[in-house]
Formats: sequence, structure tokens, C-alpha cells
Amino acid sequence: MAGAAIQILPMDSRFRGPLSPACVQCAEGQKMVLFVTGRCRFRCFYCPVSERRNQKDVTYANERLVTSEEEILEEARAMGARGTGITGGDPLGEIDRTERYVRLLKEEFGPSHHIHLYTHEPNREKLRRLAAAGLDEFRLHIPHYLWGPLTTDGAAYRAVLEEAPAWGIRRGVEIPVLPEKGRALTVLLRALDGIGVDFVNLNELEFSETNEEKLRARGYALDPAAGWGVRGSRTVAERLVKEAHLKVPVHYCSSRFKDGVQLKNRLLRRAARSAPAFAEPTGDGTVRLGIVEAPPALAMDRFARRIARLGGLGAEDYRIDRVRRRVELAPERARRLADRLREAAFVVEEYPTADALEVEREPLNSAARPGPFPTGGR
Repeated sequence: MAGAAIQILPMDSRFRGPLSPACVQCAEGQKMVLFVTGRCRFRCFYCPVSERRNQKDVTYANERLVTSEEEILEEARAMGARGTGITGGDPLGEIDRTERYVRLLKEEFGPSHHIHLYTHEPNREKLRRLAAAGLDEFRLHIPHYLWGPLTTDGAAYRAVLEEAPAWGIRRGVEIPVLPEKGRALTVLLRALDGIGVDFVNLNELEFSETNEEKLRARGYALDPAAGWGVRGSRTVAERLVKEAHLKVPVHYCSSRFKDGVQLKNRLLRRAARSAPAFAEPTGDGTVRLGIVEAPPALAMDRFARRIARLGGLGAEDYRIDRVRRRVELAPERARRLADRLREAAFVVEEYPTADALEVEREPLNSAARPGPFPTGGR
């Protein structure tokens, strides 16, 4: 897309040439993230995958740990997913599982459900299998030590990218921007332009709890203007997006865009479909709820009926969470009811996800506040 104007996105992201359809859906929060496995033989030093997933053979649909295929479909329905992004680890390391999931999603949601996959492995046979199963797009992560013309070193990646159009599938490259590798990235972009790939995505290199030690050991530092981004990564990426003589579309995605736009919009979408009507959305992707915690031995239905009677609640005004043993209701109703209860009552702010990660908790009555520490003697 030589000469195309640069388009500016929020959080310093930008692109030249058309965005991948998958990127459009991700930005709008329409994509479910299907983490097939944490195992990956490449073990990149900058891998940001969390400790509970890194090199572990676990599957997650968004934040939900998956133990059955039906749970994947439930999560997709819960957020009204219009597409799925398959990632890891490396999904090609579990090719049978990945192929089964592609077919499952296409059979359930139809051909318009857009599925893309992110992989390190330039494996023709596996990618051809997935294309036949219905995969719409793949993104190759070319290891940083192969960045260059993809002739001798990296020839396997070139071969896959050149052959993929015959399989009826879109193909691109997605890599983090290592600031000291700007020259090698320029050579790589020219090679990809010659191949005619559909797009190149440049991700801001970022710190995480699992890669921080390795990044700092290599001399990387935080960019004070870029959240968890690495200093220099954004500058190199912005220069590469400006390479106007290249025809290949190039998209730079900042770490803040992934959290502040993609993730936020996905959470807002899920909250709109899954949170109870009495929950208060915050605008940041979280919701506020009033909760009353049940005593350990009390039957939940009996406990909920008593709370409903005391608060004058109709059937639509509360919800029973049996796993966390609590009754949920509107925050203001919980405030009015709290002093009449002997059980702990709170207003909580949490993510509208399967794991319902709690952000903040406000105690509403004496039962919810820790008492003073005992003094004197044993």
C-alpha cells in the first residue's frame, strides 16, 4: 500500500494500509481469545505469558479455564463473540486440539465467525490442515534471530508465506519491536513486501511479570510514556510504519492499546451481555455489585430468600452465586440493607469475566469490617 496515509489510533497505535479483519474485531472487543496451550518450544526471552500459563498445557477461553468444549462455546456466547483469536504458547504444538476447536467454532457459529491463529512454527502441513478446517488467517511470529531477507536463514518462513494463498487463507507476520533491531526489521519488511503478505503487525515490546528479569538483564528499560512498554520500541515502530515506499500494510499496536482499548471493549461487551441488570457498569470494563456473604453451613436458597425478604427484592433484583456463596444485588440496595444484617455486606468492583477478578471491596456493615486485634495476654 505504497503512499497510503498513516491512520492514528488511540494510545499511540497507528497503521498504514488496510487493517486485518481480525485486528478490526479485536479493537472492537468482538474476538474471544482462545489460549490452546502454554507449551512452546521456542521459549523467546521476551515472552509475556503469565506464570500460571507459561509452558503449562492448559486451555483458556478468555479468562475461563477450559475443561470441555462446551465451555468454549459458553464463553463465546457470553460475550457475543463474532470471531476468535487462537494463541498460546504455540497452538500448532497441539495441532489435533487446535483443528478440533476451529471446526467446533465454525460448526457452531457459522462461516462468518472469523478465526485467526498466532504461531511461531512455519509448518506447511499443519497450517494447510487448519485452512481446510476453516481457519481464516494466520500470523507467523518470526524469531528475532531470523529477521532479515528470509533467504537462507528463515527460508521456511518464506516458503509458508508464499504458499499460503493457494490454501485460501490470509497470512501475515506479527512480531514485537526490539529497539536495537531496527535495521534487521527494515530488511525483513522489504522481504515481506516482496512476498506480498497481507499485513505486518508490529507489537510494542513490553515488560511482564514473567519476562522482566530477562529484559532488564539485556539492558531494556521502561518507557515512562508507554505504561509497560520498553523504551525505544515505539520509536522504531513508528519509523517503520512511515516506510511509505512499501506496499505491505503495516500496523503498530502499543501495549496500552491492547489493555486500554482491546481488552476494555471486550470486557464492556461481555458485561453488557452477562452482568445482571442491577449491576452498575463503571465505563472501564468493570462492574459494581452489592454482595452479602452467606455463613458456611447455611443452605444458599434459604439464605437468599431471607435476604430478599429483608430487602424487599423481587426475583429480578438479586442473583445467587453458589460458588462464592453470596447473594448479589444492586449496590444502593445493599447499602440500605447492610445495617440490618448480621452477615458481611460489601460493594465490590470486579471484572465481568468467568474468574470475576475483584478490583475493590468496600465494607458496608460491622460484620464486614475486621475487628480490633486483641491486646494483652495470650
